[in-house]
Amino acid sequence: MSVETLHASAVSRSSETRRSIRAILGASSGNLVEWFDFFVYSFCSIYFAHAFFPSDNPTTQLLNTAGVFAGGFLMRPIGGWLFGRIADKYGRRASMIISVLMMCAGSLIIAVLPTYATIGAAAPALLIAARCFQGLSVGGEYGTSATYMSEVAVAGRRGFFASFQYVTVIGGQVLALLVVVVLQQLLSLDELRAWGWRIPFAIGAFAALISLYLRKSLEETSSSATRARADAGTLRGLFTHKRAIATVVGFTAGGSLVFYTFTTYMQKYLVNTAGMNPKTASGVMTAALITYMLMQPVFGALSDRIGRRKSMVLFGVFSTIGTVPILYALKGVSNPYVAFGLVIVALAIISLYTSISGLIKAEMFPPEVRCLGVGLSYAVANAIFGGSAEYVALWLKSVGREPAFYWYVTALCGIAGIVSFCMRDPSKEGYLRGAK
Repeated sequence: MSVETLHASAVSRSSETRRSIRAILGASSGNLVEWFDFFVYSFCSIYFAHAFFPSDNPTTQLLNTAGVFAGGFLMRPIGGWLFGRIADKYGRRASMIISVLMMCAGSLIIAVLPTYATIGAAAPALLIAARCFQGLSVGGEYGTSATYMSEVAVAGRRGFFASFQYVTVIGGQVLALLVVVVLQQLLSLDELRAWGWRIPFAIGAFAALISLYLRKSLEETSSSATRARADAGTLRGLFTHKRAIATVVGFTAGGSLVFYTFTTYMQKYLVNTAGMNPKTASGVMTAALITYMLMQPVFGALSDRIGRRKSMVLFGVFSTIGTVPILYALKGVSNPYVAFGLVIVALAIISLYTSISGLIKAEMFPPEVRCLGVGLSYAVANAIFGGSAEYVALWLKSVGREPAFYWYVTALCGIAGIVSFCMRDPSKEGYLRGAK
């Protein structure tokens, strides 16, 4: 091979890498805003639960808001189907633009929503409606953004590049939590409970408009020939890939449940179970989530070296072994540094899954049903198991059976490990092999 040929090849690879980085940054910015808007609800619920669900029992109030949180998840399968069809039939870019517009609307409604004291039972009803609107949006966001990032990632480094989807998922949580921490420093508890909780939702609505502008410049990754196929974006076309659907549902059930246990629910767990001060718990989880976010590219690059299947099997083994001991240890923790260390151990284990979560699913489906396959399969398992994590945990605590939740998470992680062990390595046999 001549020097000129080698140089041209190097230039081509460099140009491809730059295009991939620009596309992933553009898609990631929108993904970040979507998840900021979605997670703000969980982190602010401590302050607005009383405004929509009056009760003398704080656990009951949190249980009600967790129920609404779970209700948003129940809309995800519909969103996964709707936006998956749009993305496979009309393009990934169009789907991502519509989803961020819907998230903006949901956040704006919550930001200005009257409380129970003003409009009575209509307040929680409208809160549920806005939350379901957001759930519909996020249900479509995951599958489309996961597919888009997988399709623009450089071959041989897909694990590393695709890991930035969860960098932005976690980044949305981090930003939501940081906003709450800043408000905690600037406002009194009474001000937060009265009106301060509305500020993060207003910020989210405004940020979604910025995201809309950025997403309009994204290049389309699906071809017109693929979109024109008769089974593009259809359930009929999707159900010819039953094994892929079952595999995605199988490891998403455990992966989503343990993810939400140690991220969104963990702040409440440290406050409501361990007895930690809310400000201290917020600080611990902010530091933990930032560290977790930075772990994603590292574990994504690891999957490029050892294979996606091995990463998933390791996740299944370690999460099954470690969940119960870690949650028991956190139950009695009083030192915030010890709490941080325990949470980080759990999040490192979960990173084996989250860093490649979107990619490993996209690699299992052909392009004409890829967004639908990823979005719908993920959304079904996530709605049933991930979205109910807080509700199940709080309900078991309210009836004096909190440790049963630890074993519930462990059982689902065990199933995820078995499914991962039985599947073929999609990085070697998947539909993305040889793709751009």
